[in-house]
Amino acid sequence: MKKLTPVFVISVIITGIFILWGILPNSNLDKVTSNIQGFLSEKFGWFYMLSATLFLVFAIFLIFSKYGNIRLGKDEDRPSFSYITWFAMLFSAGMGIGLVFWGVAEPISHYYDPPFIKGETPEAARTAMRYSFFHWGLHPWAIYAVIGLALAYFQFRKEQPGVISSILRPIFGDKVNGPLGITVDVIAVFATVFGVATSLGLGAVQISGGLSYTFSGVENNFSTQLIIIAIVTVLFMLSAQTGINKGIKYLSNLNIILAVALLIFFLFIGPTNFILDLFTTTLGSYLQNLPSMSFRLSPFKQNMTWFQDWTIFYWAWWIAWAPFVGTFIARISKGRTIREFVIGVLFVPTLFGALWFSVFGGTGIYLDFFKQKGLMDVINSKGSEVALFTMFENFPFSSVLSIIAIFLISTFFITSADSATFVLGMQTTNGNLNPSNKIKFVWGLIQSGTAAILLWIGGLEALQRASIIAAFPFTIVMLLIVFSLIKSLKTDKLVAKK
Repeated sequence: MKKLTPVFVISVIITGIFILWGILPNSNLDKVTSNIQGFLSEKFGWFYMLSATLFLVFAIFLIFSKYGNIRLGKDEDRPSFSYITWFAMLFSAGMGIGLVFWGVAEPISHYYDPPFIKGETPEAARTAMRYSFFHWGLHPWAIYAVIGLALAYFQFRKEQPGVISSILRPIFGDKVNGPLGITVDVIAVFATVFGVATSLGLGAVQISGGLSYTFSGVENNFSTQLIIIAIVTVLFMLSAQTGINKGIKYLSNLNIILAVALLIFFLFIGPTNFILDLFTTTLGSYLQNLPSMSFRLSPFKQNMTWFQDWTIFYWAWWIAWAPFVGTFIARISKGRTIREFVIGVLFVPTLFGALWFSVFGGTGIYLDFFKQKGLMDVINSKGSEVALFTMFENFPFSSVLSIIAIFLISTFFITSADSATFVLGMQTTNGNLNPSNKIKFVWGLIQSGTAAILLWIGGLEALQRASIIAAFPFTIVMLLIVFSLIKSLKTDKLVAKK
């Protein structure tokens, strides 16, 4: 192993202390994180809302700006991956596990408990779908697009190291080579570890819930979840050793094939006309209400907890994931133009996510509204992780569908963890495009350990708290990235030439 960087050493120490803190007898980690999360959600919800909306506005501006034709690399560079492979890789890394986990559970939850209006009504159903589109649509992918674009631009066009601190050079100059740069990169690693741990925890919980729901002898408890994390850790560590052009690429393609197959099958076996009508209606409603939703909170405390538990959590989760997904997307996007990059990252996954929620969430609402109620009771009694499997029971081949879904979650789990070990390796080796297997091995163990600790101390709530806490300092870094990128684009030789 080559000489370890300060970022690697400091990051490992910090995450190691967190893991040790969590496993100590009578640990107060749960209480401390609860207090911090409560403070941030209550005092800085507006900050997350404004920041996420700013990133979306900036991304759309880039599409129509004079900077759109600038290539992420030299002028003669061209993309290494086809569009299909590129979309599959960025989508698998971006939010695969979350879509499967929340595809049914979130719309149903909003249908029974929407903000500002009465639940279990047609208007509640429309609101539920619109907010599901909102939480998984343009805003999160704009966050990914901004940081991914900045990393790719500075790494491949400006020939800077592929780390977050390098993006801030136009603002801070050579100070990014010292303590300031180390601090920024450590914050990025911290956000990545806890953002990914949240997703891995969700994956373990849903695999456990699916297995217990499908097979009577399996219990949905922490022991089962820990075994799942251990097994998947071995699998993604094996995949991580093969590099980005083999393991991650092949798994990403498999993920997208399975996801599309499940989506199409369910679209036609379910209430097809209702799903497509709902998709069309909700898409229009989402676009129409996007400006007001982007700024909507609850200053008079009406349903403020709803926004903290859903919208603020999601914006924090996406920002915590941003250094991981952004670094990964940058790595696979060399040679694309800024306009091509932003359009691809922003709109293709958003449309796919909208269709996913329409098929699975829409079917759940259809069953509850027209057939028989009960999905929300299952969620309240057994957890959100079993909502998908409960819905399968209303259709033929329910056991087969459940097994396919469990396998899909597992491959998403492996791909996300595999990609994250690669990204953490890059971030802690000064942007090395091919970090050593030993470095990736260390980060693989840390990720799994963090996910296990978070599940142990508080389940899904602990996972949510970790995301919100990790995202706060990195939101500030991302705002600086926007200004730094604008400053650098203004002096780009292609713009100057024109």
